[in-house]
Amino acid sequence: MNSQSSRELFKKYKQKLSDLYSPDEAASQVQWLFKHFLGISRKDLMLDKKITVIPGKIELAMSQLIMGTPIQYVLGVAPFYGRDFQVTPHVLIPRFETEELVHLIIQENTVAAPSILDVGTGSGCIPITLSLELPKSRVVGIDISPEALGVAVGNAQSLNASLDFHQVDVLREELPPGPWDIIVSNPPYVRHLEKAAMHKNVTHYEPALALFVPDDDPLLFYRVITQKAVHKLNPGGTLYFEINESFGRETKQLLEKEGLTEVQIHLDLQGRDRIVRGIWFG
Repeated sequence: MNSQSSRELFKKYKQKLSDLYSPDEAASQVQWLFKHFLGISRKDLMLDKKITVIPGKIELAMSQLIMGTPIQYVLGVAPFYGRDFQVTPHVLIPRFETEELVHLIIQENTVAAPSILDVGTGSGCIPITLSLELPKSRVVGIDISPEALGVAVGNAQSLNASLDFHQVDVLREELPPGPWDIIVSNPPYVRHLEKAAMHKNVTHYEPALALFVPDDDPLLFYRVITQKAVHKLNPGGTLYFEINESFGRETKQLLEKEGLTEVQIHLDLQGRDRIVRGIWFG
């Protein structure tokens, strides 16, 4: 049986993605495919491990990547805070920045058994991670999309997380009754005018419902959620948002206007305004 050089196949696949991605991004995508379909690690590549059979599934995955489909949707899985979450085009792909949001909540929490509400839960990566990392917590996730909630429920089951999910349209309905020690949200915050600068594998494939807000009201979700959150938070409870880096100051002012105190903007690892949090003392 003829065998093939893993390095040569790696170069071939990387070249096929060169029109869509930078060299580093293309290499990362191919390494992910190799690990998933061939069981070949970076070390195996350095040793030029031979491949005896190239599965048809990896060729199909490559064709999807060349079309621009995000690799997480191709594989149906995305890593988040050390765990693998199932993803479909009904939910946003979990981002590194959202891991930083979750990490901040875990680091700042001082309540032994906190009650936590996640607004706009998507894949469930935020509430499931908080439920697992803060094992005495009571956690609820809400979303407008029944399809997204189906993904979140499946992730909770596969990761053995105990929490509840509910379908709620936060713009038109009240938040679930608390009181809550922590309310967190990574709501839609991309203006339509920013769409042209985004990679097509985001704009063409990820759910617009979870991404975009009107150009003339970019803080729509932050304003509505904050106004509802102040009636549901425990005294001393904390509201956390992942934000559009262009509106850090405005989001901070919004929280202060609604009566939250100790409002802070946290930078992500790229040095951009990414998280705003404030405390409600009633």
